[in-house]
Amino acid sequence: MARKLRVSYPGVAEHIIQRGNNRQVIFANDEDMQAYVAWLKQYAKQYQVAIHAWVLMTNHVHLLCTPSTATGISTMMQSLGRMYVL
Repeated sequence: MARKLRVSYPGVAEHIIQRGNNRQVIFANDEDMQAYVAWLKQYAKQYQVAIHAWVLMTNHVHLLCTPSTATGISTMMQSLGRMYVL
């Protein structure tokens, strides 16, 4: 059965959780976290997504963001995931 389509509305804030595979550690050290945040800022600006808050844990990330387009968050997260690969 296919996954349900995600719906994103411009101007509506969303809480996003991104976890490591099987809840594995995704940030081994502070440098990993700094790199992730730098790419997050870069892609948020590129895809016009306002980042209101973030929390980086060793095995997952919480983001509170508002997209300006319907595809902003999905393309931002896709680009971010391609850059930050273990």
